[in-house]
Amino acid sequence: MPTRSPAEKIRSTIPKVAGVSRRQQYSASTKRALVDVATRLFTEQGYAATSLDQVVAGARVTKGALYHHFSGKQGVFEAAFEQVERDASKRIRKALRGSRDPWEKALIGLRAFLEIVQDPSYQRVVIQEGPAILGYERFREQEERSSYGLVQDMVRDVLEDSTYDLSEEMLETFTRIFFGAMSAAGESVSSAADPRLAVARVETAIAFILTGLRTLADNGVELPDPADLLEQTDDE
Repeated sequence: MPTRSPAEKIRSTIPKVAGVSRRQQYSASTKRALVDVATRLFTEQGYAATSLDQVVAGARVTKGALYHHFSGKQGVFEAAFEQVERDASKRIRKALRGSRDPWEKALIGLRAFLEIVQDPSYQRVVIQEGPAILGYERFREQEERSSYGLVQDMVRDVLEDSTYDLSEEMLETFTRIFFGAMSAAGESVSSAADPRLAVARVETAIAFILTGLRTLADNGVELPDPADLLEQTDDE
């Protein structure tokens, strides 16, 4: 009995949905198979070494089927990037379900993220290839739709649980700083000779920063007003 193609395997698992034609279901399953195969090839070989012929051969569909969904190789890569980021966000959200304390959730989210950056697909597709293939602006735009939103929620929850009453502008500033720190941490872990040790270092550093922030808030230490800093600069 001949083995089924990736697209056929996906189709066999899709339940019949009212209002959705079989053609639409087949189209969706074909697209998913193409993205799954492309993600695997991009992870194993990199963008430059992966051809569309390899992608369609792996999914066992025609090149016409590929061009029905994507404009070309970069479009396939972008879909793979989105899928890897989407899966990463799901894993972080799942990890966060077990806690209600904002400070604990922040550390849980950090640990989940540091586990994700050790995944070969995330390392290759998102961290190593993403910025070059998508371009910096497009890369950040895609990233902010997923992982940035989670960081934003965690930072907001932590700060709102503190005694600080921050403006939206300051909340956004804190979010971008933490997001930048986590992105840099992800890159350092993915390229480290000893990823486990790198993870321990990152977690120690960020946990220390969060503990310091919580201690300052609990002790009633006020956050300086940015306007006051401007006035001091002007006086100088």
